[in-house]
Amino acid sequence: MAEVDLNPAKLADRRPLSPHLQIYKPMLTMIMSIVHRITGAALYVGTLLLAWWLIALSIDSAAFASATWFLSSIVGELILFGFTWALFHHLLGGVRHIIWDAGRGFEPKEREFLAMATLVGGVVLTVLVWIIAWARG
Repeated sequence: MAEVDLNPAKLADRRPLSPHLQIYKPMLTMIMSIVHRITGAALYVGTLLLAWWLIALSIDSAAFASATWFLSSIVGELILFGFTWALFHHLLGGVRHIIWDAGRGFEPKEREFLAMATLVGGVVLTVLVWIIAWARG
């Protein structure tokens, strides 16, 4: 039988070394993956704001007025704008991952196109929704 040496010092010597992040050249798909994770976390915060607004609506008119006042302020609208962008960006990133799960879009030009479409599409859809909301008053 073969001997197994579980000495931690010797195990560390046998492990392969991965390149550090400092030597990787940032690619658009890498950045979009990181942003996809960040927008996913931001959606939790936005969902908490939505829950706060709905709970305030169910409590009384004073609670609803204070929640609406905050969300109508400049800071509140900036947060809602960011939440809208995070929602669309995360949605389009999910569509990109579904395309990849289907085994498509792995060629370099296709990957770059899908990443750019996610980025541009999220911004365009966000601006479009806010223009429509602003036009309706």
